[in-house]
Formats: sequence, C-alpha cells, structure tokens
Amino acid sequence: MSPRKPTSQELTKEMIINEARTQFVEKDFHQVSMRSIARQLGCSHGALYYHFQNKAELFYAVIKEYFQNLNKLMEEFVDGPGEPQAKLQSIFLRFIEFGLNNQSQYELMFMMRNNEVDGLSQEAANLCYQKFSQSVQSLSDKQLKISEIYSAFISLHGFVSHYRGYVANFEEAKDVAHLHVIFIAKALSQPS
Repeated sequence: MSPRKPTSQELTKEMIINEARTQFVEKDFHQVSMRSIARQLGCSHGALYYHFQNKAELFYAVIKEYFQNLNKLMEEFVDGPGEPQAKLQSIFLRFIEFGLNNQSQYELMFMMRNNEVDGLSQEAANLCYQKFSQSVQSLSDKQLKISEIYSAFISLHGFVSHYRGYVANFEEAKDVAHLHVIFIAKALSQPS
C-alpha cells in the first residue's frame, strides 16, 4: 500500500475538473472514463467519487464553467459603455468568437447529445440562453417576440456550426462574422 499523499498534493475538485476538461476536449465523451481520469491524476478511481457521483456530474461541472465564461462575455457588453445597437452586435460577435475560438468546448456545450448528460447539460444551456435572451431584449429598441430572439440565437449557432472545423479560429471568419451579425441585428430592428 502506498503512503498517503501529503496535504499539499491532496486531490481537489479543481484538479479533477482540469483533467476531465482535457480528456473531454481530446476524446469523445464515451471514451473518457473515471478510471482514465484517475490514472492521469495518479489516484484510484474511487477517489474521484468522493467529489463527483459519476462521469455525467463531472461532465456537467466542466461545461458549466464554459457556459459561465460565455455568460460573462455577454454581461461585459450589456453593462459596458456604448450605444445599445453596437452593444447588441458586440454580444452577437462575441458569441461567434467564443464558439470559433473554443470549438471543442462549443461542441460539448451545444452539440453533444447523450442520454446520460442531456438533463444536466440542458440545464446549463437553458440558463445561458436565458442570459442571452435577457441581454438581447434589454438592448433592443422594441419589445421582441420570443421567436425573434430564438431565431437570432439559432442563426448565431448555425454560423458557428457551419464554420466549426473549417476555420482554426475566429480571426479566419471575422469579416463574414461581422456581416452576419449586422444582418441579424438589422432583422431584429425591423417592425414585426
């Protein structure tokens, strides 16, 4: 039996999440196991269960952090200086930028379907969409229909989905992203 690790090397939630994040980005969800994460951390897989009930809960902890980062980007523009229309376009552009600069993470957040994690990941996605919806409505000069906001979201998601894998990052699609964002913002400002 190996001696217990010193306190400075105790297994933490952050250590587990960091390793899980790396593995989920590099491999398919099904190829990652609690054992493979534990192996990389140099601990028993049972030690992981002290912090997380199962792989789905660990996956949720990873993507929840991604959604928090995306929400923070939106908040910065809503609360920042500038005209509402320019801020709205900035939010749309940051959404695309986030998606294209974090393609693997974006796929985990919005595109992966798995019965084991759908319930948990859908919760985080819904909270992100609510944040997006509130931000868009607060910057609009008219009362938008839910369907209009959803259409804007789907249009942005479609853009990221289309360019994901074809460009290495946002910079490679920057010009066309600007045009797309202007188009969406203009459509939202038209009378219903």
